[in-house]
Amino acid sequence: MKNLIYLLSITLVLVSCQKEAPKDYVTLSGTITNQNSDSLIVAQRDIIKTIKVKPDGTFSDTLKVESGTYIIFDGTERASVYLKNGYDLNISLDTKQFDETIIFKGLGEDANNYLAKKALLVENTFDLNSLLSLDQTGFDTKVNTVKKDFETLLANTKNLDSTFISNEKKQNQGISEELMAIYKQNQGLLALKGQESPKFMDYENFSGGTTSLNDFKGKYVYIDLWATWCGPCKAEIPFLQKVEKNYHGKNIEFVSISIDRPNAYNAWRTMVKEKQLSGVQLYAKGDQSFTSAYKVTGIPRFILISPEGNIVDADAPRPSDPALINLFNELKV
Repeated sequence: MKNLIYLLSITLVLVSCQKEAPKDYVTLSGTITNQNSDSLIVAQRDIIKTIKVKPDGTFSDTLKVESGTYIIFDGTERASVYLKNGYDLNISLDTKQFDETIIFKGLGEDANNYLAKKALLVENTFDLNSLLSLDQTGFDTKVNTVKKDFETLLANTKNLDSTFISNEKKQNQGISEELMAIYKQNQGLLALKGQESPKFMDYENFSGGTTSLNDFKGKYVYIDLWATWCGPCKAEIPFLQKVEKNYHGKNIEFVSISIDRPNAYNAWRTMVKEKQLSGVQLYAKGDQSFTSAYKVTGIPRFILISPEGNIVDADAPRPSDPALINLFNELKV
């Protein structure tokens, strides 16, 4: 009997000394204060998982992932997270101050608290309009300062794996290069101010017939370049409709040009009809000459042309930006 008890004791000791096998999944749990919805979406290129959030704001779930950066989206706000199988993360945040309050605890907290601090740094220092208003020297100085802030934050964060550090260094360098490219493009667009606008000719008008830029001579023309598949474009529609309504009957035409591919023609006509899009609705029919002349690399893009047909702003403020009304007031539209 004593031998049996002894053997059992040895077995228990051996089992207790064995390392627990690493989990092959991520555990996400936490509490959301002032929740915006009843779910939390984890996504990369596509939605990876939708996690149910209880009425009290708590949630808990597991998912298998490939190591990398993902987005968590609560229906209104989003944050970047670094996930790796084996991580056990507890998240707390208040949606009224999303970036300022998000905190990660548990296995994997270091990388994710770093990403939260980085997001806050970006929010507090990257006012794109202010950056683009600087001269070349001022812009270079500001970008280099922020780049050093990123480097310092990364260097001062402990317990990061080598792959994560390598990817962050590449991303930080990429941010600087992208800002430089945006600045260069913006300077090129500013140089267009006052020049005669490139023309578009015979674009299909949803209301019938065709329309060209010259048809609007004598009026300001506010052009919206958009597409049916473009989420940010569609987000601007309610703001554009409000501006159109407020400026109805004044010396300005609001012209929306769909640059959808030819195979999306029916989608364009359907959206214009169902959304009751106002203003002049045109279809470019696959023509890229106008967008190329304006160096368009992304949409939505807004352009303001004077009654004389000259460029007022080749990258005008969006309808959601109060700067647009300030510009109209300045021009006495």
